[in-house]
Amino acid sequence: MRSPLRPLAGAGCAVALAVTGCSAEATSAPHTTASGTAAAPATSTDYAPYVSATEAAATDSAGSPAAYNLAFVISGGSGCTPEWNGTEAITGSAVTSRISALRKTGAGVRVSFGGASGKELAAVCDSVSELAAAYGRALDAAGSSEADFDIEGDELTNSASVGLRSRAIARLQEERPDLKVSFTLPVMPSGLDADGLALLESANTYDVQVSTVNLMTMNYGESYDGDMGGYAVTSATAAHAQLEKVFGLSDANAWRGMALTSMIGVNDVAGETFTLSDAAQVRAFAERKGVAWVSMWSAFRDRACEDGRSGQDDAATDCSGVSQTSGAFARRFSG
Repeated sequence: MRSPLRPLAGAGCAVALAVTGCSAEATSAPHTTASGTAAAPATSTDYAPYVSATEAAATDSAGSPAAYNLAFVISGGSGCTPEWNGTEAITGSAVTSRISALRKTGAGVRVSFGGASGKELAAVCDSVSELAAAYGRALDAAGSSEADFDIEGDELTNSASVGLRSRAIARLQEERPDLKVSFTLPVMPSGLDADGLALLESANTYDVQVSTVNLMTMNYGESYDGDMGGYAVTSATAAHAQLEKVFGLSDANAWRGMALTSMIGVNDVAGETFTLSDAAQVRAFAERKGVAWVSMWSAFRDRACEDGRSGQDDAATDCSGVSQTSGAFARRFSG
């Protein structure tokens, strides 16, 4: 997913996702009992949109989110310094005030590292300790115990940074046993690709305790047009079988260890327009299956474009490109 402040361009051990970890002494994830026995999956599906960490939008609180995914912490240039969008200090007063305002809605905040633009910290930090410290500083600045790693593009195929990231996250979880980790990965109607699966296997190898795998149900390619809600359901179903296998999960817990994120309105792939009807379809599917949370890219795009741009136009950074009332996608996703 793209930075909110940048224009859009056209087998190790099977860590049990949302159940237990590889080690016998691993802290149980949110959906387990203290003994590591799988608890019954919750019946509700949260709504947790991606929002800008630096700029407020009138639609941020539409749909009463349970949590906000704060986009994005990346490298501030070439060094191992975490910054919002690579330009804003993580402790800047405007950002801390922004996060405080989001919390006042009663929602939690999850720090999202990576995205499609700029340099993910694992690509520039030199060591496990340096990378873990950088992630930790960003989490502390936001006052969050939840980290989302949006890994796509070149970073997904970079085996060195994938391994470094896994080791750094594992170290961070040793220091912060309550840290919940999600990986946000691209998906196709056929499921996660080899690179996405390799990243999860790397997490297994280094004993990362993964709470959720968040599927980016978008950007399938120009041969996939039309029913974006149907493609999201097909993609989730294919990935569900993969998560069962990779993490050794039951049917129900594989669903509960999944999240779904769609790009609303006009996408930057020709032919992909995600409608309000698609959002309702994804929400209904997620509730039926017991998916952990649904999200969208993004809250600040959840409004009609002022100049009336429609489905045949390029994706915009600050509006959906479809006919809608402000906050309409949030209300569909929140049920």
